[in-house]
Amino acid sequence: MSVNLPPAPSGGRPAAAGINFQRLYEYRFRDVDQAARETVWREIARYVHGRMGAPVRVLDPAAGRGEFIAAVPAAERWGVDLVSHGDAELPGVKMIISDIMDADLPDDYFDGVFLSNFLEHLPDQNGVADVLARLSRAMQPGGRIAIMGPNFKYCPREYFDCADHTVILSHVAVAEHLYAAGFDVAAVEGKFLPYSFRGLLPPSARLTRLYLHTPPMWKLLGKQFLVIGRKPA
Repeated sequence: MSVNLPPAPSGGRPAAAGINFQRLYEYRFRDVDQAARETVWREIARYVHGRMGAPVRVLDPAAGRGEFIAAVPAAERWGVDLVSHGDAELPGVKMIISDIMDADLPDDYFDGVFLSNFLEHLPDQNGVADVLARLSRAMQPGGRIAIMGPNFKYCPREYFDCADHTVILSHVAVAEHLYAAGFDVAAVEGKFLPYSFRGLLPPSARLTRLYLHTPPMWKLLGKQFLVIGRKPA
């Protein structure tokens, strides 16, 4: 399979000295079929949206090429990314090119935030706390945040193959971060998606949907966590 899902391109992180993220992602995804990626992400977006309680106003703070935010069935969709992907068409998405800490976002507005393959790129654990505090300020009371990323507990050998991975995180650590940031922890899946879909399954909407709705498969193949938090009302 030519689809390499996570680790997906994640913008909005603080710019690290010496790393050209535009070129980094061009190289990392040079052999990836973008249409195939979108096929798989479309199913993930719908599934996660349901797990979040079907929020109406959704923010993706690390939107990359927009596979999630373009597919999520929400009435209002916002994306933030540090890198501009000018060839990516995201109809109906309000896109902001910015560091997430500097992005001009309304306060107490979003009832859904999806953060995928982002926190592991931050400088340190305090940086994780700062980002979650920033996102909490943009969320309305009762809103839900879903965080997905590689789980060091289950993929220690692959974790630092990506040049921009810096912070070690597991589902346990992310749940603690959410609670420390003032969220209630609503759900914790230590094993959710595989670390990569490359060579594992064909880029099929049906097979992806089958995987998402078959939790026993997560126990066998999952190396990424899914942690969902709720901002107290």
